[in-house]
Amino acid sequence: MGIACGIVGLPNVGKSTLFNALTSNEAEAANYPFCTIDPNVGIVNVPDPRLRKLSESYETDREVATTVEFVDIAGLVKGAAQGEGLGNQFLANIRACDAVAHVVRCFSDDNVVHVHGDVNPLHDIDIIETELVLKDLETVEKRMENVQKKVRANDKDAKEEHEYLTGLRTHLDGGRTARTYERDDKTSVFIRQLQLLTDKPVMYVANTDEAGVKNGNQYVDAVRTRAAAEGAVVVPICAKIESEIALLDPDDRDVFLSDLGMEEPGLDRVIREAYRLLGLITYFTAGKKETRAWTVRQGSTAPQAAGVIHTDFEKGFIRAEVMAYADWEKLGSEQAVKDAGLYRIEGKEYLVKDGDIMYFRFNV
Repeated sequence: MGIACGIVGLPNVGKSTLFNALTSNEAEAANYPFCTIDPNVGIVNVPDPRLRKLSESYETDREVATTVEFVDIAGLVKGAAQGEGLGNQFLANIRACDAVAHVVRCFSDDNVVHVHGDVNPLHDIDIIETELVLKDLETVEKRMENVQKKVRANDKDAKEEHEYLTGLRTHLDGGRTARTYERDDKTSVFIRQLQLLTDKPVMYVANTDEAGVKNGNQYVDAVRTRAAAEGAVVVPICAKIESEIALLDPDDRDVFLSDLGMEEPGLDRVIREAYRLLGLITYFTAGKKETRAWTVRQGSTAPQAAGVIHTDFEKGFIRAEVMAYADWEKLGSEQAVKDAGLYRIEGKEYLVKDGDIMYFRFNV
């Protein structure tokens, strides 16, 4: 779908190690700043136990998961908004992403260099956020200059936009992010077209050690407190352990996870949270030949969902036959859902729900 979650953070906090574990790719991960210059891109399957249950029930020949794209963006440094540390290039890479996974170092290790000499996750977050806010201020001010010309020509819409941008500039100048600035349906258009860096949804990935994953620590707690105030999500992981888990076969992985007291890899939650941040949901098609998870944006209509399979399905859409995964799981089979009167026929206005199992009728 051409949408991606960017992995950002200061240099040397574990971004590339996390990326490698997520994608099982070999993006270079080394103990010095600016190891990553050009962004690495990886496509990752979204873990979803519903897909496996459907596949087993339909005795399908082929199972296809839905995916999410991650981009490993080089570490930002103080001054990035003014071009420090190749900052302009890195900020452009963030702008091209739709959501942000902010990796924060939450462990102490004298053998791993910290770019600022000490471990202070809140300070690290402030540095990144400040650089993004400064870049957004520059973007808003450039837009205001262009809109001001239209205001002089007595353009009413331009006047309204300029007033909104003036308030937004003051908001950003106070060190606050664009995503916390008020908006309505009309003013959302003003802010959306700017593609501001701090308007992107964010989750914090607290990269800690094994003890921190199990029991937390002062660093993870500090990040949780900050995230709660922002309405953001925190996912604690140990990137080093996750990279080891990613290389194990399924049986050995289950034993390893059990020894660590974990039900699933921490990466699974990172992937699912990234998927949610991107505003995505999953629907399924199921049968003997293939059971597949499909990705659509929240709020997609049935024809738009059909178009994800093939554009002809959307153009010639007639109707969708739909059952909820929860109904299917509770009753045990497609036929049982039909017998219970829960198998539905939906038209062009139907909004797809996460977990819908769908069949499309269309004209060729």
